[in-house]
Amino acid sequence: MASNPVPPDAGARPSPGMILERLARGATRAARITHTEHLPPRIGSHADWPEQIRPEVIDAIRSAGIDRPWAHQARTSEHAVRGESVVVATGTASGKSLAYLAPVLSTLLDGSEAPNGRGATALYLAPTKALAADQRRAVRELATPLGSAVRPAVYDGDTPVEEREWVRQYANYVLTNPDMLHSGILPSHPRWSSFLRALRYVVIDECHSYRGVFGSHVAQIVRRLRRICARYGSDPVFLLASATAAEPGPAATRLTGLPVVEITEDTSPRGELVFALWEPPLTELHGEQGAPVRRTATAETADLLTDLAVQGVRSVAFVRSRRGAELIALIAQERLAEVDRSLPGRVAAYRGGYLPEERRALERALHNGDLLGLAATTALELGVDVSGLDAVVIAGYPGTRASLWQQAGRAGRSGQGALAVLVARDDPLDTYLVHHPEALFDQPVESTVLDPDNPYVLAPHLCAAASEIPLSEGDFALFGTAAAGLMPQLEAAGLLRRRARAWHWTRRERAADLADIRGQGGSPVQVVEAGTGRLLGTVDAAAAHTTVHDGAVHLHQGRSYVVKQLDLEDDVALVEEASPPYSTTARDTTAVSVLETDTEIPWGDARLCFGSVEVTNQVVSFLRRKLITGEVLGETKLDLPPRTLRTRAVWWTVTEDQLDAARVNPEQLGGALHAAEHASIGMLPLFATCDRWDIGGVSVPLHPDTLLPTVFVYDGHPGGAGFAERAFHTAADWLTATRDAIAACECEAGCPSCIQSPKCGNGNDPLHKRGAVRLLGELLRGAPKET
Repeated sequence: MASNPVPPDAGARPSPGMILERLARGATRAARITHTEHLPPRIGSHADWPEQIRPEVIDAIRSAGIDRPWAHQARTSEHAVRGESVVVATGTASGKSLAYLAPVLSTLLDGSEAPNGRGATALYLAPTKALAADQRRAVRELATPLGSAVRPAVYDGDTPVEEREWVRQYANYVLTNPDMLHSGILPSHPRWSSFLRALRYVVIDECHSYRGVFGSHVAQIVRRLRRICARYGSDPVFLLASATAAEPGPAATRLTGLPVVEITEDTSPRGELVFALWEPPLTELHGEQGAPVRRTATAETADLLTDLAVQGVRSVAFVRSRRGAELIALIAQERLAEVDRSLPGRVAAYRGGYLPEERRALERALHNGDLLGLAATTALELGVDVSGLDAVVIAGYPGTRASLWQQAGRAGRSGQGALAVLVARDDPLDTYLVHHPEALFDQPVESTVLDPDNPYVLAPHLCAAASEIPLSEGDFALFGTAAAGLMPQLEAAGLLRRRARAWHWTRRERAADLADIRGQGGSPVQVVEAGTGRLLGTVDAAAAHTTVHDGAVHLHQGRSYVVKQLDLEDDVALVEEASPPYSTTARDTTAVSVLETDTEIPWGDARLCFGSVEVTNQVVSFLRRKLITGEVLGETKLDLPPRTLRTRAVWWTVTEDQLDAARVNPEQLGGALHAAEHASIGMLPLFATCDRWDIGGVSVPLHPDTLLPTVFVYDGHPGGAGFAERAFHTAADWLTATRDAIAACECEAGCPSCIQSPKCGNGNDPLHKRGAVRLLGELLRGAPKET
């Protein structure tokens, strides 16, 4: 840690190179930087606003300090005013908001002069509440010169009941999220009739975040919105904003069901970005099966956040888990207290699950500079537009290159230079990336993967649509080719009833409640302090078994709690405040059965398959790990019910002859398959827009359905999310990278950087590193050139 603290906010900002040089002082620190990428500054290119943009709006934009738009902003607005749906996919801080706000504000101003009715309206969709609240602030500031012509209002779960009627009746720019559109606005569309009748634009911000099952749900929600708008006589234009992404036009078309023009050339200026790849050192500790253990990314990130705060550098550390964000903030606060007692209060955690007033207070503190450092989950990645940040620390690869650049782009948004540091976790993909920087800096970002035809997604939305307006055969084209085939099943289940030429929802309960759009697996579990009855926050149902089981350590607002009881019937976890010297990690067991094989491709004697499977999973125990070092202190059994999941999977089989050719004997087979499974799961996020925790796997020396040694990798969502299918289509490249990552690791017999998994239910036993390399090599020898 820095020995001579620099007074926070004092003097001119240091350059990103200077900040990195200070972080890397000392021989051991410097050795942790495996690569430094310098992205030079870029000069911007201007254009003129389209003629249809009202002069009052242009004047308001000039009042905000923007004389002329960047060329990509002008092109986006031009398509919008022509009535063409458009997606702008440019870098962070490239002014995407202004690109869609100019035509929206101009149209709202036109509508305010209409002699009858409420005039034109616009709807804004954000994936997070924080982003919607931040956008309302931006719109209010920009539209102040326009007076009452623009009336923005947030309508989400945090909106007080007494304000909701005003929003419905008078707001003409409503900012919400897919959850509220799905469960609140569309089912109550008669109360929104005047707003929907006048709807001219729908803005979908950060549309690259709508991927997998969540993205598939949002695609169907958008189709329901279009259907209801058509009933009221409106046909809104869709304006989408995305981080840099591959094929944003086709992705936006899958999301909306409409043809969408894409704008991808970023013509905005950019300050210098210094991007460092940072690998924590090996420790003297040994983990499971005696494997060498690296210092955790959590501990390393806490050190970096501490050093940045001591330097007075305004920073955000992005962390993959809620618990990780809390832990990093706590460690940084403790270390800052040793340097200067005024500093701990200037570092905090920010994550989902906080109460609304807690989130808003943190956002304000970050905006006005009261906070120097924040340890945040991705709740902030898409959230607050924070100008003035100088550095971003990313604790572990966030799963996609799109997210990586989105997080890195949080710094330097005022045009100054910025530093980004990716701290590698002890994980196959992270280790691969910090030693193969070309995989990050020389490759385009991924395509967005979503599947609106997933029957587990489509069926509940057909029910919701029928409850809104009875469904007819003419609606099937809107909802996709699979819709017609699902109707008999929905009738047989008693969910829909056909009368004359339309299907009706006939049940008393709300049809919208059938769809779990965030894939949370049911009602969230409330975390309640046992002694006081105080609600601390919530945990998604799907994560409850692994995060708030009996004995789990739960962190909230810098305080640690131990779960005394998880009540699954009442969806409540009772906790007591405590300070144990350890964290907890759940362990589970998994079995897979094949339901249907859709596609099978020969790879020599091996077979690569894709199809439907049923997964049975049960959390069986948890480990206690020492804080900072991650050393295992002990294991405790749990008695939780199993869960079943019908989903999609990719799997491959090998024959006895191939095992002989790979020199994998029966004693090594289980370990070789298990190691290949772990490493392939770790590497898949490089080829599909998924996170390691979105997917699962099983390896079996003799599977009862294939009667061969088999490795499965499956989507962790009902009906699938498109990740396994992407793995199937990129299998040769994916498994080649997997083999290379294992072979390149410097450990002797396997470690978390190559074949050990943090969520393995078998304690990472058995594993056979060399056997996995030989087995994957033999498998790939038979791979066709294209799969």
